[in-house]
Amino acid sequence: MLDLTQITERQLQREPYAWAEIGNLFSPADAEALASSFPSSRFKTVVGDDGEKDYEYEARVLIAMGASAISNPKELSPEWMSLTNDLLSVDYRNAMSLLTGRDLSSVPIEVNVFHYGPGARLGPHADLKDKIVTHVLYFNRDWNRDDGGCLSVLRSKDPNDVAARIAPTVGNSVVLVRSDNSWHAVSRVVAGCNLSRRSMTVTFYEPGSISTMWPPGDRTPLHRYNSPDLKRERSQFGDLWSRLRDLFQR
Repeated sequence: MLDLTQITERQLQREPYAWAEIGNLFSPADAEALASSFPSSRFKTVVGDDGEKDYEYEARVLIAMGASAISNPKELSPEWMSLTNDLLSVDYRNAMSLLTGRDLSSVPIEVNVFHYGPGARLGPHADLKDKIVTHVLYFNRDWNRDDGGCLSVLRSKDPNDVAARIAPTVGNSVVLVRSDNSWHAVSRVVAGCNLSRRSMTVTFYEPGSISTMWPPGDRTPLHRYNSPDLKRERSQFGDLWSRLRDLFQR
């Protein structure tokens, strides 16, 4: 599923810190399949302010911290199963190690997917010191930058001090190597936006790290995430199924 040559043949940028934008991770057919079957079950609402950043979004675990298996695989499409298995592979770890110059061969990973609906955002932050490298992948077919929801690579904690801004379109991704100045943010999705901003983070952690997204004993209720674009896609699928049913009944 993942075209790992896009990772291994890329070099990190050094300004304002070590990071890279990596595109064309999927074939056109795989990109469409992943975008159209983006997970919508077992999400929780995450909202708050930890003193460094304010945040609001919907999150679902794909691979729990340090796990070697997929969480709730029966609720994922075959394409998402394939992609998640790629993330568990030795080849993916090797590709990310080669790109970043960090030995990621045996450190724990955590993988989560996110919906950012209207009003959702992630304030400027440099990431926890437990994090080594984060790979953020995107899954929107298209995106209007005026709707917010773009990842900003920042020169400082000032949200207006932008070095680069990346739209969340499927096949595109960003690798961030954690440092004390690896500032970044996700701009607020504007009110009235009829799309959810869809992303996935693969985070490589220092050994012994504990998940802050899913802390031990977390009992936050889970729910199905519904957004206007998901409803439209289900409606379009229903229309297609009706046409196929009518065709076979003739």
